[in-house]
Amino acid sequence: MDQQAVEIKNKKVIAPTPQNTPINTAPISSQSIPAVPSISEEIETISTPGVSGSSNPALMSMLQGRLGNLVNEPLPAVVQRRINGLKYLQSKHAELEGEFQKEVLALEKKYLELYRPLYDKRAQVVSGQYEPTEEEVTAGAKVDEEEEAEEKTEEEEEVTDEDVMGIPEFWLTALKTHPQIGETITDEDCEALKHLVDIRLSYLETPGFKLEFEFSENDHFTNSVLTKTYYYQDNVSGGDYVYDRAEGCEINWKEGKDLTVTVETKKQRHKGTNKTRVVKRTVPAESFFNFFNPPVLPEDDEELDEEEAEGLDAKLEADYEMGEEFKEKVIPHAVDFFTGKALEYEDYEEGSDFDEDDYLSDEDEDEDDDDDDDDEEVKPSKAESAPEMQTVLIFFFI
Repeated sequence: MDQQAVEIKNKKVIAPTPQNTPINTAPISSQSIPAVPSISEEIETISTPGVSGSSNPALMSMLQGRLGNLVNEPLPAVVQRRINGLKYLQSKHAELEGEFQKEVLALEKKYLELYRPLYDKRAQVVSGQYEPTEEEVTAGAKVDEEEEAEEKTEEEEEVTDEDVMGIPEFWLTALKTHPQIGETITDEDCEALKHLVDIRLSYLETPGFKLEFEFSENDHFTNSVLTKTYYYQDNVSGGDYVYDRAEGCEINWKEGKDLTVTVETKKQRHKGTNKTRVVKRTVPAESFFNFFNPPVLPEDDEELDEEEAEGLDAKLEADYEMGEEFKEKVIPHAVDFFTGKALEYEDYEEGSDFDEDDYLSDEDEDEDDDDDDDDEEVKPSKAESAPEMQTVLIFFFI
């Protein structure tokens, strides 16, 4: 396996627990314990209008030189001896963390079995096999009684009187409400996802978990259940389970119904006979159902350049994060995603993440000022709200 593939394989993805599960994403490069940063990481510059680290190379050179000398200076033997003692204590702490994670996993398995009767009854309600009792309905209505009263209309009263089985498009609505998952769902996918009747979670004998997507009969594929399995490494590294790989399943698409490909047609003309022919080829298409064909590490003899390795790294990370969102958020709180309430208590506010495209550089701002005919609303530059001074934070590590 080439160096790029080895680097990707060695990257650690920490298995979330109730203590470290992220709101939206789980970084693929997370490390179980902090490492001493490099010199370049020891200087953080907060840029302000007209001032940056690159604009004062003499200052940066001086700071890096001083930091380099401090880091490279040998420590007194007595101090190094004490540091080795601290490293021993840290190793014992890591052993306890490993035991902690094993007990957490066992606890998660225990409570999944306690949740299962509730999930089973939820599936029966969604499919129309079970009608909630008056006691269950009354108790559920009290959860958001005021909000329910405001939103209820005569039109909704009429709808409840119609002969509707279960809750139509329950899972499709829940998945489209989730920002990360919803982005992967196309209009064509919706026709198939309308037949999604349940999503189930189970733990493996070895560290890992399995997702099962149950579908009613539909026009796109013959599978009744699609599966996705995530595996962790057997050993606990630094007190955390580390993600290893994912396996999807084969989807038995009906003829002409494969949502993961697009058929392109092209006319070709023969140079000699001047006759034309139509050539068809299939090309990959964006689809939610690509989730069941996860990215994999290359074979030993396959080489990747830096750009390809980074792209594969990003795909592996996104695939892992999506599986965790199903496990930690969607399955336990499906009704909240269906109603949209999940967006209130999760950090899913649109634009909450920093996006460089939302801000203008100084040069872009100057060009925009010169364009008087552009009526587009321009978002303020990040630099406009920054303080009128440069702050340099320096950290020394031993």
